[in-house]
Amino acid sequence: MVSSTGLTLKNIKKSYGKTDVLHGIDLEIALGEFIVFVGPSGCGKSTLLRMIAGLEEITSGDLFIEGAHVNDLPAAMRGIAMVFQSYALYPHMTVYDNMAFAMRIAKEDKATIDQRVNSAAEMLQLTDYLYRLPKALSGGQRQRVAIGRAIVRNPKVFLFDEPLSNLDASLRVQTRIEIANLKETMKQTTMIYVTHDQVEAMTLADRIVVLSAGNIEQVGTPLELYSKPANLFVAQFIGSPAMNIFTVKVLQTGKVTRIKTQNKNVFDIPISSAAQIKEQTITIGVRPEDFCLADKESCMLSGEIVFIESLGEVTLLHLNSSESTDPLVVKLPGIINKQKGEMICLKTELDKTHLFDEQGISLLYQV
Repeated sequence: MVSSTGLTLKNIKKSYGKTDVLHGIDLEIALGEFIVFVGPSGCGKSTLLRMIAGLEEITSGDLFIEGAHVNDLPAAMRGIAMVFQSYALYPHMTVYDNMAFAMRIAKEDKATIDQRVNSAAEMLQLTDYLYRLPKALSGGQRQRVAIGRAIVRNPKVFLFDEPLSNLDASLRVQTRIEIANLKETMKQTTMIYVTHDQVEAMTLADRIVVLSAGNIEQVGTPLELYSKPANLFVAQFIGSPAMNIFTVKVLQTGKVTRIKTQNKNVFDIPISSAAQIKEQTITIGVRPEDFCLADKESCMLSGEIVFIESLGEVTLLHLNSSESTDPLVVKLPGIINKQKGEMICLKTELDKTHLFDEQGISLLYQV
């Protein structure tokens, strides 16, 4: 019976001497699922990927690939192919030979090698380049060769370690589309992708795993993480520019939760009575694109414009506000006729506010 689970990680820990890097990772990945690991530098995402690949030892815990326990299985026997940040191509070999190399080492017959290489080359639009050396290719083409070299092995699990970070902006877009197409073509191959790039994470992932300091903060679809972050870390990590946050005093709870801002503006926020607000203060988060300009009567927040980014389709206003210790960022559509130093008022739809308790846990997520 074929397992419907691609990977299972049970209480996976990693330590280097007395330094703990991963603190007990539990995660189940479905067969054919595309998972993206995101998090700040040093959070453990690349280490976790290398442990799955068998390039790092697991300190404790259990790793299963399609139901088989693989902790002690060598990397070459795990049925895994990995695409690294650097292309790692053999410079003296043609594209064909680079893609065929691992199969030749495995003593595959020539007909099988030919069929797989040509099929992968067609999938990645490399057919016309099969007999060129890597030095005759662009960066995007080299990365496609590295991906093709992994595809021909028919892996159970495909691992990507920041594969687009060395490409320029236009090539990143093109190669991201090709990886998305690859995902559709290889529906039974589980894929795990590490990136710092939120656009890659949001557009490619079936689910995103947000890591921080060796722990999983939240797992969910891209839109779940965007619209319902579990805590302040996820709220501010997912989305660019980051979510604006500010603290308010709680005046009344129950069917209506009434709050007061630093500027003494009082308003009611929609929140289920199931989320018991017991704190004297809570944190409110508003995404930059959820603010709009307001008059004095409907003003929720005000601030002085300190920097303007006019990008044509949108304008980003950076504000100093007494409501927040950090500058606020407002993302407005089109070209906005505002000047540096000008004071503006802002409001938001109250059902677009995100609420967090004193520990930074989402009150809406708790419901």
